[in-house]
Order: sequence, then structure tokens, then C-alpha cells
Amino acid sequence: MIAPDLSVPERISALIEAEMSEAGAGRDMAQQRIAAALRTALRPPREVTVNFSGGLVQTCWSVTRGDGDYRVVYMPLAGYFSLCAESDFGPLDIGVHGSALGCFGSV
Repeated sequence: MIAPDLSVPERISALIEAEMSEAGAGRDMAQQRIAAALRTALRPPREVTVNFSGGLVQTCWSVTRGDGDYRVVYMPLAGYFSLCAESDFGPLDIGVHGSALGCFGSV
């Protein structure tokens, strides 16, 4: 369980670190490579407005640097991560949701 007294960015970082530790402990070399690549793309979580289909917007937390095409964000209302496409209007949710590693590895 993640300590309840942590700030939102600290909680998000703890979730990601738990995923990274689990990937590093396993024998799946592909997961280990994705985890290493994710680690280099990580940034301290920061608030960002994400656009959803239907014109909806939500404040989420960007956890990776955008590469010009995609970035991974944490959606606090849903409690999981999303892969977002970069657009002229900011990050756009493309429906790829789940773990940070899973979202990052699906690019």
C-alpha cells in the first residue's frame, strides 16, 4: 500500500517505482528494456490538461517527457495511466490505458 500522507506527485512516482521494481525483478527481458527506456523518459509528475473525445477535458499528471508524438499521463479520477498523443491543443487521450509500463511500451 502506498502511504496516504504522500502528495499526489509522490504517490504517482511511488506507483511507477513499484512497476519498475517488479519489471526489474522478473526474467522478461522485453519488460526490462521497456522499464529502462521508461526510466530515461520519466519526468517529475506535473499537472496537465488532457483532451478526451467529445470535447471533455480533465486535469491529469504528465509523467514522461513528450517525444513530439506521445506522452504518458496519470489520470487521477480513473486511477491509472494513459498514453496520449501530442496535438496542437495539448495531450489527447487515445484510449490506451493501464500501467505506466504498458502504456509506454505500446508505442
